Parts: sequence; structure tokens; C-alpha cells
Amino acid sequence: MKVWTALFGPQDAAVRARSLYERGVGGVFTFEGPHDVFTPLTLASAVDGLDLMTNVAIAFPRNPIHVAHQAHDLQLLSGGRFRLGLGTQIRTQIEKRFGAEFDHPVRRMTEYVAALHAIFDCWQNGTRLDFRGEFFTHRLMTPTFSPGPNPFGPPPILVGALGPRLTRAVASSADGLLVMPFTTDRFVREAMLPRVDAGLADAGRAREDFAVIPEVIVATGLDDPERTIADDAARRLLSFYGSTPAYRPVLELHGWGDLQTELNRLSKLGRWAEMGTLIDDDVLDTFVARGTPTEVAQKIRARTAGVADEVGLYQAFPMADDTLAALVGELTADPGV
Repeated sequence: MKVWTALFGPQDAAVRARSLYERGVGGVFTFEGPHDVFTPLTLASAVDGLDLMTNVAIAFPRNPIHVAHQAHDLQLLSGGRFRLGLGTQIRTQIEKRFGAEFDHPVRRMTEYVAALHAIFDCWQNGTRLDFRGEFFTHRLMTPTFSPGPNPFGPPPILVGALGPRLTRAVASSADGLLVMPFTTDRFVREAMLPRVDAGLADAGRAREDFAVIPEVIVATGLDDPERTIADDAARRLLSFYGSTPAYRPVLELHGWGDLQTELNRLSKLGRWAEMGTLIDDDVLDTFVARGTPTEVAQKIRARTAGVADEVGLYQAFPMADDTLAALVGELTADPGV
């Protein structure tokens, strides 16, 4: 199994990326947090053999031309080891933090991916750029501004999704699906994969031509105190995610819709510390792969069986390097040995 994990911040990105690669990590991803999502990957591209991915870059505040240039350059710098992961975020963040438009997010994201494909086709094959959509228009690409063909080809485009319409649209238009961490094995298999299959059928595509990369929240440690700290961090993380209305369908599938209501209420009152106490062991075990590294690896293998042969590790609490190496070693070992 190929293992991805997060790379945080630009300051030590190159050193940290090499350290992760030496511990068996196959790829690193960045997310749209306190730092730019592309910069750390530029530095990490110097580590030969390590794959790179934005997981995710928020699309709507960015013009497709800008994103295409950044993705093209990372694909070039890494020697073809870059994947462009995009996400929609939620309306409040897009409109109030980024000051961008969010209306019709499914149509907007589908068109965004189509615009990127048109831009990449122009650069790679010399096709005239004439993309005219509902939200984006790109009709000019003079030689001065075209990077020309990428020797490694355009990077794959993956999109993070959870809801039914976007999940189906991603399967019909993008190269892969990034499964958000606030999901469960049951939700992925019962709610998401049927929509993936429907989207692939819409486009006449085969499942083997479409990547699915689950991101699993993990809480592990080499001893009891470390595992307790990781569990507590996972409870806080789940309470934060669970307070967001967009994630309610996951909780409702398990009969925990009322938990989302209460978490949302407490979040509006600023009672963040209290929220984690509402995440009991049943909820924790359903969402999080927790336990010793061996136990966590077994749980991840069960969750990804028949779904994917690669996984992203979402660390609710940063693992010690020895703990991470132990977990990655378990996941990358031949399970039949």
C-alpha cells in the first residue's frame, strides 16, 4: 500500500519531506491552511521518488490559468510526480474569507476541471484555447505566455468531495476522488462508491482509470500515554468537523444526527473545549483508525480493501517519527508475509 501524509509549512519542507521519504512514506500532501498550499511542494520536489499532491487547493478563489501554471511547474520540477488536488470548501469560507463566489458549486467545479483540461490541452498539443463556460472564459494563449508541452504530461486532477452531486460529477470529469477524512467505512461504501460508479457510467469510463484516495484519521502511539494524547486530539478534531452542517449526512447515516446539532450549537457559543467531550468511544472507533501501529494498519487495510491501494494519513496529533515509521512499515509490508 502506498502511504501519503501531510507536509506542513515551507520553512523545513525539503528536510521534512526527505525524512518522511526515508521512513517509507510514498507521497506528501499539503492543505489550504495557514500557509500557501503550493510552496512546500515546490521545496519537496527535490526529493527524488516522493510523490506530491495538494489535498486540497481551494479552487474558486483561484483563476484556472493561475492554477494551471502552478500545477504545470510542479509537474515539471518533480519529474512527473505531482497530482493536483482541488476542493470547493464551504460557502462561508469562500465568500467571507476569500471574498469569492460560491454559487452553484457543483457546476462551478465541473467547469473548473474542464477549463484546466482545455488549458493543458492547449499547452501540450497546441490546440487553440477557446474555452467558454458559465463561470470561466479562456480564449487567448499567445506563445509568450505558453510554457509549451510538459515532458511528463499534464498532472492528474483530483477533487475532494462528500455530497452526492459533487461525488458523481467528480467521477465523470476528473482523474480521481479525494475522500475527505470525516467519513466512515460504511459511508464510503454505501454512499460514495455507488455515486462514483454512476458518474463513471455517465462518462463511459472504467473504474480502473479513476483514482480513489481515502484520507483516514489516525490516532496511534507506541505506548499508552502517546495513544491517549492522540485519542484526545482525535475527539477534538471530530467535534470540529462534526459541527459543520456539510458533514451531517455522515453522522446521520449512523444515527448521530442529533450530535451534529449539538456540536453546531456549542461551536456558535465558542465552547470548543466542551465539544470534544461529546465524542464517545463508539463515534471515535467508527471514524478513527486508533490503537497500536499494528492495530491501526489492520483497520486501514480493512477500510481500503476493494476501494484503494493508497491512503492518506490524517494525523489528529503529530506522530513521533518512530511511531510514524512503525505505522508506515506495517502498511507497506506485504500482508501475506
